[in-house]
Amino acid sequence: MLSSMVIAGGVLGVIGLLFATGLFYAARAFQVEEDGRVELLTNMLPGANCGACGFSGCGGMAKALARGEALPSQCTVANAEQVARIASTLGVDAGRVERQVAQVLCGGVGAKAPRRAEYVGLEDCRAAALTYNGPKGCTYGCLGLGTCVRECPFGALRMGADGLPIVDEALCTGCGICTQVCPRGTIQLVAPDTPAVVRCVSPLGGKQVRAVCQAGCIACKICERACEQDAIHVVDNLARIDSERCNGCGACVAKCPTGCIEVRAGKVHLLEAV
Repeated sequence: MLSSMVIAGGVLGVIGLLFATGLFYAARAFQVEEDGRVELLTNMLPGANCGACGFSGCGGMAKALARGEALPSQCTVANAEQVARIASTLGVDAGRVERQVAQVLCGGVGAKAPRRAEYVGLEDCRAAALTYNGPKGCTYGCLGLGTCVRECPFGALRMGADGLPIVDEALCTGCGICTQVCPRGTIQLVAPDTPAVVRCVSPLGGKQVRAVCQAGCIACKICERACEQDAIHVVDNLARIDSERCNGCGACVAKCPTGCIEVRAGKVHLLEAV
């Protein structure tokens, strides 16, 4: 009896030793050498872990940089000095990524965009959008529950008195998190020097827009006729501006019957807040 137990124990011990040996050599064979620069690069990045670079946080960006799969300038949060330091460490060109800032493309507030119901539930735009497409009459307009404000890791958004988010362009890094959490797509990224924007994203026809919002684009094409630069055209019921052609003259703003176009050039706003 005792000898049987000793034999069984010995067999199990030998099997365990064989497995351990196999695992040891397998670990050696499949070992991935970690680039010593990864930790250094991770510490050189801002540490925001926002994912705006397209990688899984600063650690993921650092690995991509070490492998030569990313440019230092892909980190939109890093300042010029940080980007230059990373490029110097890697011995590469910093690259160039055009800076972008968030814009809220909706002007429907208060009586201009009435609600069709009262929403009682989680104070989150995504939750509200899932509840009969939200309480707002316009199913393309900002829901105004501030999800973008809470999700912004840089404090670049705040809710205005009119119930619409306001972007602080000096703080905005263009990370795009607000665009991702907005269920309506009313927040979009644009170049800081974009001359003008249309504060509406609704693709509905003019009559349908008028029924739910007095501040939306009604596809009347008056702006097209007013623009001497041929920089604005109505496509799919929505005015769209060619930033390359637009000189920010404000002719379209002056003629727009709903006031949904805003000139931004030089931070001069010709449009009265809607």
